[in-house]
Amino acid sequence: MVFPASEVLDAWYWIAIDFGDSVDMAIVTTDAYISILLWYEDVEFDEFCDPDNPRKIKYDDILAASRRIAGTVVKTPCTRAHMSDKLGMEIYLKQEFMQYTGCFKERGVRNTLLLLSEEQKKIGVISASTGNHGLSMSYHTTQLGIPCIVVMPVRAPITKLTKCQSFGAKTLLHGENMAESKHYAMSLSKEKKLYYINGYDHPNVIEGQGTIGIEIIEQVPEVDAVLVPVGGGSLVTGIAIAIKHLKPDTEVYGIQTEKTYSMVEALKRNERVKITIDSTIADGLAVNLAGVNTFHNLKGGILDKMVIVKEDWVARGIMHLVEEERYVVEGSAAVTIASIMAGLFPNLKGKKVVCVLSGGNIDTTTLARVLERGMAAEGRLVKFKVTVSDRPGGMAELCGLLANLGVTLRDCIPERAWVKGDVFSVEMKVIVETRGWDHTKELVEIIKRKYKECVFPEMNEKQDKGPGAKRGPCLAPNPVCMQK
Repeated sequence: MVFPASEVLDAWYWIAIDFGDSVDMAIVTTDAYISILLWYEDVEFDEFCDPDNPRKIKYDDILAASRRIAGTVVKTPCTRAHMSDKLGMEIYLKQEFMQYTGCFKERGVRNTLLLLSEEQKKIGVISASTGNHGLSMSYHTTQLGIPCIVVMPVRAPITKLTKCQSFGAKTLLHGENMAESKHYAMSLSKEKKLYYINGYDHPNVIEGQGTIGIEIIEQVPEVDAVLVPVGGGSLVTGIAIAIKHLKPDTEVYGIQTEKTYSMVEALKRNERVKITIDSTIADGLAVNLAGVNTFHNLKGGILDKMVIVKEDWVARGIMHLVEEERYVVEGSAAVTIASIMAGLFPNLKGKKVVCVLSGGNIDTTTLARVLERGMAAEGRLVKFKVTVSDRPGGMAELCGLLANLGVTLRDCIPERAWVKGDVFSVEMKVIVETRGWDHTKELVEIIKRKYKECVFPEMNEKQDKGPGAKRGPCLAPNPVCMQK
């Protein structure tokens, strides 16, 4: 691979040439530099995702895909959520994590593979993925006997990587992010004549994802709104086209996080814009540039609104789905329920709303971190410092006080060396678990009454602001939710 550098010396350019195991610097002339740029663009060119010739997705093709993949992917349940009464609306959860690979991606992959020519099926396919698309590619190519290579970023979740390998595909780790993995995968596809399948922008993939929209209307005929996670856009594009065709008055909303907002930015500027994505709880949405075909179809106004939800709310969404629904989902799936919990949809109170839970492939270590983050955000995990007597019984008195309050002690670290004043005092750094904010406030009041020196950091920051939190940007020309 060749990357142009920014430094220019008269008619000469610095470039970095990637030889796989090493990167060397070289100086080339302007003509050579232009040739390298053309080569680089040629590698990235995908005839099915051509910016000069975007594909219009039609409902008839989605319907055909629905019939084509019937029996080979799961028609997932869409059941009423236990959280409905608490959140003030009839919420139905479309459980795409029930697919064999734990993700909705199977629909688009299966549809695309079935449409390949017999010759191409023998040569094989290739794709780049952060995990879920790769899982679906691995599983369905193995089922159909098609050779497959999946290129994943080096930071891809371990769970998804190991599952991908267990399904039978050849996996390659390359690049720090999806953009680098994609470029490498496309260069291999040109070299080995493999069919490159864009996991979020290939027309046949979008058509396959749209089959979820058909199922939603069948399962919840009176649905008022559908909330869909948005990464590259294939899921929301397919669902929106199907929903608006079958029931035009149903509102369709796309949800992204504060770190994965490429589609929001694209629709706001009316052009595809690259963003920088670091670590995110919603790794399935970590696409730094909206798809050619998805953007082309969405900018026509089939979406009622795009919303950005903060990642702390996503953590809480995962936690509540585990506790109240007994569903284990990944961050990218929880953004839909998180946006409701954050109060971003006051216009949907009392209405029937379908939240698409797009996948359930989350690392156990990540899940553990998320659950603790969610508990802290809701005041159920509290840390504080308190200075107690270092004489016999001083620490026991504190523990007894916590026990009488019904508070669970999670961690307790004594600090003696840096305590100022009384040498017979010890500062305790304490982490406790409570039942929620009311219980936490009771704890704070009693600790402050009992001990002169105590500190509860971040209490103001972590309090639940509930409904009224900052709303996401509205991109519709005449948003339904703002009509009086």
